[in-house]
Amino acid sequence: MKFFIKANAVVLILTLILAGCGGKEAGSGAAPGGSNSTNGEPAGEKTLTIAQGNDIMGFDIHNHSNTPTEAVHINLFEYLVKKDKDMNRVPGLALSWEKLDDLTWRFQLRDDVKFHNGDPFTSADVKYTLDRVRADKTLVDNSAYKLIESVNIIDDHTVDIVTSVPDPILLNRLSRLGSGVLPSKYIEENGFDYFLKNPIGTGPYKFSNWIRDDRIELVKNSDYYGDEPKWDKLVFRAIPEDSTRVAEVLTGNVDIAMNIPPEDMERIESNDTTHTIQFASQRVMNLIVRHTEGRVTADPKVREAIDLAIDKQALVDGIVEGAGVVTRTGVGPGNFGAQPDLYEAALYDPEKAKQLLAEAGYPDGLTLTLSSPTGRYMKDKDIAQAIAANLEEVGIKVNLEILEWSKFSEKNKSNSFDELYLFGNGNSMFDAYLPLSNNSAQNVVGSIDYNNPRVEELLSLAEKNLNEPEREQQLQEVQNILAEDRPRIYLFQTKSNYGVNDRIEYQPRLDEMFIADEILLK
Repeated sequence: MKFFIKANAVVLILTLILAGCGGKEAGSGAAPGGSNSTNGEPAGEKTLTIAQGNDIMGFDIHNHSNTPTEAVHINLFEYLVKKDKDMNRVPGLALSWEKLDDLTWRFQLRDDVKFHNGDPFTSADVKYTLDRVRADKTLVDNSAYKLIESVNIIDDHTVDIVTSVPDPILLNRLSRLGSGVLPSKYIEENGFDYFLKNPIGTGPYKFSNWIRDDRIELVKNSDYYGDEPKWDKLVFRAIPEDSTRVAEVLTGNVDIAMNIPPEDMERIESNDTTHTIQFASQRVMNLIVRHTEGRVTADPKVREAIDLAIDKQALVDGIVEGAGVVTRTGVGPGNFGAQPDLYEAALYDPEKAKQLLAEAGYPDGLTLTLSSPTGRYMKDKDIAQAIAANLEEVGIKVNLEILEWSKFSEKNKSNSFDELYLFGNGNSMFDAYLPLSNNSAQNVVGSIDYNNPRVEELLSLAEKNLNEPEREQQLQEVQNILAEDRPRIYLFQTKSNYGVNDRIEYQPRLDEMFIADEILLK
């Protein structure tokens, strides 16, 4: 059976298209974990191997904002509220929930769950997890949980979450990274550093091994309270080089490889044992622009010139070969608060860019630094190189800095980039507030040297507004302001390219999670 799936990034409810039947037997070709496995696994052991562009950030669920890390964590740690394949909220560790008043939500927890070491899951674990992230302002994900005022234990399997103001997206917060429930007793007895080296959760898979910058291995949790896990072992490999990821899926050494270069899609599709999938994504590629006083990009005319100099449609057509939609906002369709006027819109006027540079006092051009990761996003380095070429055409000399993801992340966390850096922002909340708040001066991640009082006012109002029409207008006004102020120059919303072994049935998710038990062996 051969699958080829394409999904438009503007559609949230997505449909699989099944095409053709090639008559292959399940497991034909090199199959990781099968009896003819080439990767050294025992015959008969069901192993799922997935290649991502970079390694995970570690096991502190509260101290990263990295989707590939969450895509591994989600098999190990579980949320109170889960999202199904269509991104609907469904029970997770919480069987049910109800809103008691504008500030208080009550959650009834499962009473049959154990952590991987055998400790029972209780309300104390929910309290420990959320108290840590809401209270510690040094944690990357603190800003997403700061509205939680208290977590009150009613009994072992009932907990109340109280917010300081009405929170219109609390359930969204509890179904994303940062909400994976941690084992309070285990951490209190052993310490958090021990937990980071020996992580446990309640999920269907348990931690086995981590070889940094190479692979992480999880194994089946035979005592899982839910349906029996479908795989004996999960292997997540970190392969930054595009050509290596492609080669590994073609030879059967990995089952799924993400960020496949567009030029290699047909090669994988025409191979006897593999197929390709192109699927919608929440991710928006953008340039973060430093507003720090004294930098050339502090001048709004320079920022506008940079925006006008970049041919975004050419990036989509030429670099990612159609795997994207140009945009002037970080909020795509399907998210609450999206501004449709800014989607499928782009500015490009190199002559006006030159004029603006001259008006800003740079008639002979200027020099700046553009930083980019490599291997983290599809064609990231190539995108940065194309942008540099566009800028140089209008007189902006670019010092191009290409960094491995670990080094790039360090600079991002310390806010030490120079004028421009390439970033891809996802949206795990499916609400405009999260990507927009990344531009807030109160947020410790992102372009924190940008500050617009009106943006701060609108975000503060939208954060607690339960009037949906009014809140939507507030979020849309923020996007209109950001499009002019340019703390980020938005490029395009991405579509994700995957290479897949024919022995498995796999449908990507809009949130880019790899939930192993949704991936089936034929």
